[in-house]
Amino acid sequence: MYREMGRFVNPDNSAFQNVINSEIYVDKTGLLAYTNKVLDTTEKFICNSRPRRFGKSITAEMLTAYYSRGCDSKTLLTSLKIAKAQDFQLHLNKYDVIHFDVQWCMMDAGSPENTVPYINKQLIAELHLCYPEVDLQMVETAYGAMSCIYAALGKKFIVIIDEWDVLIRDEATNQSVQNDYIQFLRGMFKGSEPTKFIRLAYLTGILPIKKIKTQSALNNFDEFTMLSSGDFASYIGFTEAEVKTLTEKYNQDYEKKITGGTNHGTFLFYPTRADCVEC
Repeated sequence: MYREMGRFVNPDNSAFQNVINSEIYVDKTGLLAYTNKVLDTTEKFICNSRPRRFGKSITAEMLTAYYSRGCDSKTLLTSLKIAKAQDFQLHLNKYDVIHFDVQWCMMDAGSPENTVPYINKQLIAELHLCYPEVDLQMVETAYGAMSCIYAALGKKFIVIIDEWDVLIRDEATNQSVQNDYIQFLRGMFKGSEPTKFIRLAYLTGILPIKKIKTQSALNNFDEFTMLSSGDFASYIGFTEAEVKTLTEKYNQDYEKKITGGTNHGTFLFYPTRADCVEC
């Protein structure tokens, strides 16, 4: 039996299933071998900073499908690269996962001011359903609930936040909203207590952490960017070999695409060069 499946806590794998069902899908599940390696280490705090259209949300959905206890993804992933990894089944759907999109939460909350209270309220409610034996009546924050659950049961969490920087980008002049959000990030990820209950943290966004005022709240994160892609180089965006394969499959002119032919609003990243081209 799987833990109570929720919208944000232990979600199912339907979002990634839609990706797999698409006509064009490039297998990036090799990234899971890296995240498996950093679980419960000092490198477990990861931020993937990229421009739009780089597949950041798809990667977040992939992580959820693989780790979430709210689903069974063995059949979904068996034909993909990660299935060949020795520790594939060791981590498959074994963990409590919290996954939310800040952009969507802000819309459902009705305003930027209500976003952090909305996230806390929703997560506390779902965590209570997962662990009714833990008293969360006096808890006011999601990270407080996670701390209580860890203290009572030793349970850790994988936290995946998509569009983590939307309140920083869209509410640059709203000091109150930014302060509340930065405080939320600190409570979730900063200090000795979160180190206990976070198994893995994976954030996606556009803004580099080091260039914004939240850097003190997130300076324990390893950031993977266009210019410093590290181990993420071949997993975010398309490699040159992948683009060549796709253009051949769909009878497209590879050279024309690379030199600026038709603009489809997507970006291709070359792991061997610190640049991107639009095609």
